[in-house]
Amino acid sequence: MADRPSPTFDDLKIPDMSPRSLLRQFGPGMILMMTGIGTSHLVTAPTAGGRFEYALLWCIPVAYVFKYYGFELAFRFTNATGMSMMAAYATAWKKLPVWYVLVTTVIQCAIGQAGRLIAAAAVFYYLFSASMGLPVPLAGWAAILGVASVLILLRGRYAALEAGAKIAGGLLFVSAVVVYFVRPAPIGELSHFLIFDAPEGSWLVIAGFLGLLPTGIDVSLQASEWGKAKRAGMSRIRGRLEQAGLAGTFNAFAPRLEDLTVDVRRLPERAVEYSRRCFRISLWDFRLGHVVSFIIATIFVLLSAVWLYPSPVEGRAVMGEIAGIFTESVGPWMMTIFMIGAFAATFSTAFNYFDGWPRIVGACARNLFRPTAALEGTAADQLTPEHRRRWCSEYNIYRATMLFSLIASVVLIAGVPRPVFLVLVASALAYFVAPVIFCLNFYYCLKVIPKDDPHFYPSAFARVFTVVSIVVFTGLSLILIAARVFGITLFGG
Repeated sequence: MADRPSPTFDDLKIPDMSPRSLLRQFGPGMILMMTGIGTSHLVTAPTAGGRFEYALLWCIPVAYVFKYYGFELAFRFTNATGMSMMAAYATAWKKLPVWYVLVTTVIQCAIGQAGRLIAAAAVFYYLFSASMGLPVPLAGWAAILGVASVLILLRGRYAALEAGAKIAGGLLFVSAVVVYFVRPAPIGELSHFLIFDAPEGSWLVIAGFLGLLPTGIDVSLQASEWGKAKRAGMSRIRGRLEQAGLAGTFNAFAPRLEDLTVDVRRLPERAVEYSRRCFRISLWDFRLGHVVSFIIATIFVLLSAVWLYPSPVEGRAVMGEIAGIFTESVGPWMMTIFMIGAFAATFSTAFNYFDGWPRIVGACARNLFRPTAALEGTAADQLTPEHRRRWCSEYNIYRATMLFSLIASVVLIAGVPRPVFLVLVASALAYFVAPVIFCLNFYYCLKVIPKDDPHFYPSAFARVFTVVSIVVFTGLSLILIAARVFGITLFGG
């Protein structure tokens, strides 16, 4: 190591922290936010308000407050190491966490993606089939939108992913806020934020809320991969650090936790400042998305409680019922804005998941199988003819999984053309796998990031609150299982 030349980092441009520059640099956090808005906010939230009025408002702060560190830890790990969370999972005995993620992700590629894609298809179904009489079934719109997503993604348009997330979030946020102030919910009803209640028949909606608000914690793994793919901060300089002996070279088939660690005390000052600023940008990116997502979820529950209750909020034309809020409150022109925002948000969700889950399957494969590890990478500028030719390359596994997700989700939608039901089932599935991912993210952050690093290592408050959050989510999971499977009601009606 002593004979290796010291790396120079004079070419690194230290990120500007001005507000305008921050917005331009935001990406993975906004994408993470948009993966949830299309389904949890536009289907689950109106279902909660329409069916149970204000009774389930408590689910929103519980989900956002107690799931916060489940996501932040993944961002923290990637920014501290330049590596994906999946590399850390590969260090476990027999790589059991990697196998667990692989199996659950393949299931999510079918059931979970059906729940996301059907929400986007429901917008088109309402606009063109239910309203204009076009003879295109719900599954037909799902197939059209799914194929469009896959074709765009296979062209490697990560920039399009970021831009679409920002635009969709802006449209939906503005239209929802404007309509809310036309007839705001009574102030007294906001007490339901603090009243734990579980009305009869609400268990699936509660699980849906806790599973997909702001989105599933399994998406933290996708965010880690997106952060690595963005090649900013530590992920950009990791290769140079390894070459200079300032960081270990990780081998998934002789995995050691210490090879993931980057001790910033050994790095040149410019590299340290660059990586820390990129981390702060990543955190603000995520936090802004988290706050905006919370506001939108709250507004949609309140809007549906005021304008829809009592209503079952179901059926293929569910988007029309929700859109009616905007027509009744302001006028048809506002419904048009909402439908544009709703389509942008729901399509963005399906679009992101068509990339995210196949990316995770590819990441699992490169940590499990040597031939895949030898041909890792999905970015266009990293691909060689061998990557494209060999079926076992990470790129081809990524593409094959994307195709599987498309076919399986469309078949499920054709067989179960019930948007609300599919969304709730997909959301509940995300909820029940969340505690495992949460625990793993926390464990590996503590094990890999140096304890004396004040910038990357979780603070004392973060560590304590993460433990509390894991206990709360695991406890709520057990309560829901007890109520649904064994008929034991521990709280609520």
